[in-house]
Amino acid sequence: MIDTHAHILAGLDDGAETMEETKRMLEKAVDEQITGIIATPHAHHPQFKTDLAALHEQLAATRSWIAEQQLPIQVYSGQECRLSEKLPEQLKTGQALSLAESRYVLLELPSSGIPAYTVQIIQLLISSNYVPIIAHAERNQGIIQKPERLERLLRHGALAQVTAGSVAGSFGKAIQKTAMNLIDANLIHVYGSDVHHLTKRPFLFNEGLDYLEKKKRHEVVDIFLENNERIVRNEHLYVLEPQDIPKPKWWNIFE
Repeated sequence: MIDTHAHILAGLDDGAETMEETKRMLEKAVDEQITGIIATPHAHHPQFKTDLAALHEQLAATRSWIAEQQLPIQVYSGQECRLSEKLPEQLKTGQALSLAESRYVLLELPSSGIPAYTVQIIQLLISSNYVPIIAHAERNQGIIQKPERLERLLRHGALAQVTAGSVAGSFGKAIQKTAMNLIDANLIHVYGSDVHHLTKRPFLFNEGLDYLEKKKRHEVVDIFLENNERIVRNEHLYVLEPQDIPKPKWWNIFE
């Protein structure tokens, strides 16, 4: 199993603070039978200035420790890239990293909503041969209020990722319900832990999958795990046609 979203590299952002913490997180990932992790420290986030030299240094140190311990897991390069008009050029010049050196880019929107220029950035990325994947779409306030906003982004060529903890319920029932509605509407394609720590923001990778199995979303689990694998192989993802999104009782206030 591949985890497509993880803040495991030490001292780069709000994820692991030390190499010791990175090691414990990797051991936990192995316990959860995760065989690959795409490390996704923030890129060009207003609160975190990630140093690319430090990123590559931490990635090399992490891979070296894995080899020494002979752990059955790989760590791939990547970043969670903040929405920016400069992003296509930053990816081209190596100032921002795609997922596992593939065409896929983990794109972070502001949590408060969807900026007006989002479609333009998606189109620029696609014209540059990248495929943007919207990170933790179920936690974006604009999408929570009006889920078809995500469908609009997908119609322009983006894909979307859900966080394991959201599916498992760790962000609350409302976020869990939004996640399930988006999944059932075929608006989610990729699954990631967004792990930051072992206590405050743990993996919950299997907990989310178990919840989907419990709710009889067996095909969804298969698609998510297959698409995660396809990212590291740089292959086309399996995408279902979007379906109608269940509307809550208060929906008419947004019409």
